[in-house]
Amino acid sequence: MRSTYLSLYKRIDHRLTGWMARNGLLLLRISLGLIFFWFGILKFFPGLSSAESIAARTITILTFSIIPGRLAVLLLAIWECIIGIGLLIGRGMRLTLLLLFVQMLGTITPLFIFPGETFVIAPWVPTLEGQYIIKNIVLISAGIVLGATVRGGKLTAEPSES
Repeated sequence: MRSTYLSLYKRIDHRLTGWMARNGLLLLRISLGLIFFWFGILKFFPGLSSAESIAARTITILTFSIIPGRLAVLLLAIWECIIGIGLLIGRGMRLTLLLLFVQMLGTITPLFIFPGETFVIAPWVPTLEGQYIIKNIVLISAGIVLGATVRGGKLTAEPSES
């Protein structure tokens, strides 16, 4: 009886991991694309994005006030929508991922230039804005995984025979 359950478990596990390997990259790319597109669209409408204020101030500081707040947010909105569209359609992935990584560099800078707003106790206790920024580690990691496949790499549910 135990052998029957173990065999059933192995078949289910094999099917599930196979499904994950076949669909994981597509789902990762689409979900990442939706996040960038969605958050980018919000920035076109003043007051809808919770990141609007800190993003505007960050870009203004990083550009030595060459790009003022509202223009900074509009440019960021366009940038994020381009990343989102690139991920959703799956074309031009090298450029899309380059844009994503550059945007992520800008995204983490408030942790350093506004520590009083991003941490209750730096660097251990982030504020809600700090948490919002820190979670981007996951987005960066997702970009790295997708980047590993731009030359045709795939996920596999089984180890390679090396």
